[in-house]
Amino acid sequence: MEELFGKNGNPSELLDQAIAMIMTYAPKVILAIVTLIIGLWLINRFVGVLDKKLGAKDPTLNKFLCGLIGAVLKILLLISVASMVGIATTSFVAIIGAAGLAIGLALQGSLGNFAGGVLILIFKPFKVGDAIEAQGYLGTVAEISILYTIVNTFDNRRIVIPNGDLSNSSLTNLSAYPTRRCDMTFGIGYGDDIDKAKAVCKRLIEEDERALKDPEPLVVVGALGESSVDLTVRVWTKSADLWPFYWDMQERVKKAFDAEGISIPFPQRDVHMYKAD
Repeated sequence: MEELFGKNGNPSELLDQAIAMIMTYAPKVILAIVTLIIGLWLINRFVGVLDKKLGAKDPTLNKFLCGLIGAVLKILLLISVASMVGIATTSFVAIIGAAGLAIGLALQGSLGNFAGGVLILIFKPFKVGDAIEAQGYLGTVAEISILYTIVNTFDNRRIVIPNGDLSNSSLTNLSAYPTRRCDMTFGIGYGDDIDKAKAVCKRLIEEDERALKDPEPLVVVGALGESSVDLTVRVWTKSADLWPFYWDMQERVKKAFDAEGISIPFPQRDVHMYKAD
């Protein structure tokens, strides 16, 4: 009771101490709150401007770098605000370090994803806008963030892949080169004219502007199958034209072979029945 009401039993002493503490710390707390609000606003504004600037030049780097810079600036702001209130920054940094160590041990997978994101940005196996095949998914890279890479599949699904998995496993970048080779196989019957079938394929290729002249298209007998002579056709196209060209050639070759009387064999079996005496 003596500590509560003062040495002389007078509660006014406690009130005076409370007022003195408020007068001492209230300006610091108000200044710290104002600094925190203004600092967060400035950080968000700076990161937004940086995002726009980097997005126009390098859309692969901007999301990752902006997220990292924003996190670092906010941690520095919290340390500054704590020092304004009167908290010793050395103790505060020590607490953050200990907490960071504990969090790091608990989130080893996330740290691996962070390191994977750094490796992706350094070695650039792909960039935003590239079509890749990785982790069983095929689609276009929409965003590379600090921990994850977002891929939009061609059937309009959004796939989130950890950066650690992408940096430690093989992937296929379908957009790495401006041109690609389109490989096709067309089977004809053993009784059909091989030279005539090859001439039809070459004519269809020459009529399509998407087929590149260099390297020169290739039409050869690739294999003698069980029921067909397989023609191997290899044509170079621009990467964006590969699949449309492939699908169109399948239809045009079938129609042209039908018009020229060239058969396309399909699996069939003849059954011969003999009457026993």
